[in-house]
Amino acid sequence: MKRHLAVLVAALGLATGPVQAATGERISVKGEIIDTWCYFSGVMGGPDAVIGTAHHTCALWCSAGGIPVGLLAEDGTVYMVLKIEDSADSAGGDTQLRLASHTIEADGLLYERDGLKYLVVEEVVSDLDIQALSHDAYGTVPPFAIPKAER
Repeated sequence: MKRHLAVLVAALGLATGPVQAATGERISVKGEIIDTWCYFSGVMGGPDAVIGTAHHTCALWCSAGGIPVGLLAEDGTVYMVLKIEDSADSAGGDTQLRLASHTIEADGLLYERDGLKYLVVEEVVSDLDIQALSHDAYGTVPPFAIPKAER
């Protein structure tokens, strides 16, 4: 019986000891704090339409409503932000709302799993305010974001 139990434990991987938490890779990255729902779903238009000043108000509402924020790096990589500095929130916290649509330089820990990149921002090194003046191309409320009235 003990032999069967030892085989079962080994087969389940329980004999390797306690599970250890993943360690993050320290990185520095510059990019815009984005609304991940609108960016990935395309509900408000393509990726170019959901950044900067044209999307700032929506980004605030989405974050306040619980949609996690992301960081769109200059190379196009999107990091899901798990935490920013002392805030325990990934959305809706004062820091996330203050930084919506802002370009920041962040220092933090990168975690990757199943092809997704997650970032714990340990320090916002600089806050460059909103840099993408996308309202020049899309207006302050893009026309495709306004529901059409029924006749």
